[in-house]
Amino acid sequence: MRKVMMATTLLMVMAGSAIAQTGTSSASKGGPWPAPTGHRQPRLDQVPPERDSSSSTEAMKREDAQLDRKLKSICRGC
Repeated sequence: MRKVMMATTLLMVMAGSAIAQTGTSSASKGGPWPAPTGHRQPRLDQVPPERDSSSSTEAMKREDAQLDRKLKSICRGC
């Protein structure tokens, strides 16, 4: 029984690899492979616009300036 199971498993593996090697793909035609479903890049019209990005950028600049002023007094001669 064990030999039958091993032989069956071996035949299935060999048949599976033979089927995989004979499959057709767009790469054999010379073109790029298509992207898998669900992995596409969104277009610009599909991306929602950013909201209040300028106000958050300004707040970050102010915080960075305050931090630079604090660090300047700590690090003398660096």
